Amino acid sequence: MPWTVTGNSKHLFPPSLPGAELAINNNLANHTLLTDPGQVRSLWCVVRNNTRGEELLWLRGDRTVDLKEGNKVNASNICISPVTEDDNGVTFTCKLAQDPATHISVILNVTFSPLLTGEDPDPVEENSDVTLSCHVKANPHAQMAWYKDNSILALEKDHHQVYQSSVNFQLTIKGTQKSDNGTYTCWYLAFLPTDKKPVFPLEAIIAAAVVVVLTLTFGIVARREKIFKVRNTPAN
Repeated sequence: MPWTVTGNSKHLFPPSLPGAELAINNNLANHTLLTDPGQVRSLWCVVRNNTRGEELLWLRGDRTVDLKEGNKVNASNICISPVTEDDNGVTFTCKLAQDPATHISVILNVTFSPLLTGEDPDPVEENSDVTLSCHVKANPHAQMAWYKDNSILALEKDHHQVYQSSVNFQLTIKGTQKSDNGTYTCWYLAFLPTDKKPVFPLEAIIAAAVVVVLTLTFGIVARREKIFKVRNTPAN
């Protein structure tokens, strides 16, 4: 039987025999791990039904994780400390070095409240179009609503358009008028007063590539104010 030296390791490993299988945290199937930012998560990969030492590899996405000696054979542990919002959706895969087809993966599902960022637009001329943008980062996806001067914005057909994807929430105002002058705020829907739910005309909604899910699970108010001024076009 041929034997192989792996990397700079001093261990000799024969090709893996059929029957060896992997488990992450005692789970034999690919799965999702629910977690929150700030937590510490440990992933243990263990070889089962093996008759000899098996070297293990860990991947974060498509990048190999550097493992120390003593943390590679038959059992291997990696620690995510701390979990951050950027870890959401990341796949960690454990595989046999001599049989990469034998592998198991876990996907991190990191839940966190909306993080909203954006920039104030430049002053715009009357009768021009302007787009206000809120950059939304949340899991689950956050459904948003626009306020104008502390009141829910009444969307008008052919005057307002709202676009929402998994990362952006935009309001486009076409043909701005003096009445559009004011302070605009994008709100996470869960924190709107229950008696003031926004009513969006169907014609004003642009289909987004990602379906937005209404959720009422967050407890932190997150908002981003948008201020813009309309100035009259100088007369000739």
